[in-house]
Amino acid sequence: MKNWLAEYRMKVISAEEAVQKIKSDMEVVVSATSEPRDIMEKFETVEDGVSNVKVFSFLTVNPYEAFVNPAKSGQFEMCSWFHGACARAGMAARSGCISYVPNMLHNAAIDFLETRIPNIFFGTCTPPDKHGFVSLGLGAMYEKDMVEAAEVVILEVNEGLPRVFGDTAVHINDVDFFVESGRGLLPLPKKDPDETDLVIGNYIAELVPDGATIQLGIGGIPNAVSLSLEKKRDLGVHTEMLVDSMKHLYEIGVITNKKKALHKDKFVCAFMFGSQELYDWTDNNVAVSVLRARYVNDPAVIRQNSKMTSINTCFMVDLTGQVFSESIGTHQYSGTGGQFDTAVGAREGLDGLGKSIIACRSTAKSGKISRIVSVAPQGTPVTLQRGVSDYIVTEHGVAWLRGKTVRERTESLISIAHPDFREQLKEEAQRMGYMEMPAQGPSYQPLSVVRASK
Repeated sequence: MKNWLAEYRMKVISAEEAVQKIKSDMEVVVSATSEPRDIMEKFETVEDGVSNVKVFSFLTVNPYEAFVNPAKSGQFEMCSWFHGACARAGMAARSGCISYVPNMLHNAAIDFLETRIPNIFFGTCTPPDKHGFVSLGLGAMYEKDMVEAAEVVILEVNEGLPRVFGDTAVHINDVDFFVESGRGLLPLPKKDPDETDLVIGNYIAELVPDGATIQLGIGGIPNAVSLSLEKKRDLGVHTEMLVDSMKHLYEIGVITNKKKALHKDKFVCAFMFGSQELYDWTDNNVAVSVLRARYVNDPAVIRQNSKMTSINTCFMVDLTGQVFSESIGTHQYSGTGGQFDTAVGAREGLDGLGKSIIACRSTAKSGKISRIVSVAPQGTPVTLQRGVSDYIVTEHGVAWLRGKTVRERTESLISIAHPDFREQLKEEAQRMGYMEMPAQGPSYQPLSVVRASK
């Protein structure tokens, strides 16, 4: 058997050497979730003469100096498919080096590679096995695509990464350099659901039938949903992101994946993000299949699942059913991600039993602002257009919008808004022509965001 380890050792360089391969005007891609931290922390050491380097990323967590230090403006620009903590910190620092890349997740890599070729891909991987293969670990959203396309591939080796099955294997012959890291993984801080989350979770659980295939995100509301699903039977998973709550439901026998019409007996995901326990559980676990987002999130693939149920959250919903999940006004906070992909795929399920569920609390800012709004703030992009909206859930109930008129939608959404805002929303709806105007019209000005009266 060939000694792949010897060949691997010949390709090992330091993080400092890796970043010195970055030159002016290059376009670089870094992996998502399991970001190459040793390498990215060294970006700030790149020579001062290097400028105009675009770094494409998804959900970058660490606030790296190269992106949050105003003094680095003009050297690195983060081009983010989905803003994480690093992108938000960079915007807060007003360093002018953060840009958002509008996308639907299943097309992110395809669109990128149709318009440019990455000069360097920086990713992470496990140590090589005896056959000379490494595993990309926590995700295959676009990582494998970039390995195949980049001019130079540099992977940061982390022994803490799980070796997962699916489309994650890369042979060392296809990697130019390796950087060894002794650091652990970044776990996702757990967010326990509060009472409001649990109420919303219970409403959502009533919409999920036994035998459904689910897609579920992270946060207080999704965690509450998982608790509310504990009495369900034979659920399956086809999801953009694999999270701890799914592991929990599997271990108590709720998720079996046995009723799935597509990839029976398997968890299917594009990446995972959660606790160290989740990562340990996925290591060499044949029940988990990590595949490219261009496949996992393709609505044409999602629609093949049985009783497909997509569960996502948002910032706000307007009275016609437009869903806003990524920014408030022109301030980009996160991104479209896979919300549109999964909502469309679920609604178009071939068995006619799919559902798209969007959840949010009825208010924000300690009850001062309604999340059910007449008109979103100027510049707010629509994440889910109203023709796709299906179920909207708050702690005050469920509004089913599919096939409904604007008037019917308006009445349903006002009914699940916080009681403090319902009359105000009704008056605004009448003013906008969504509902019948009373005999004497109200004397007030239109509201762009509904706020509580003093």
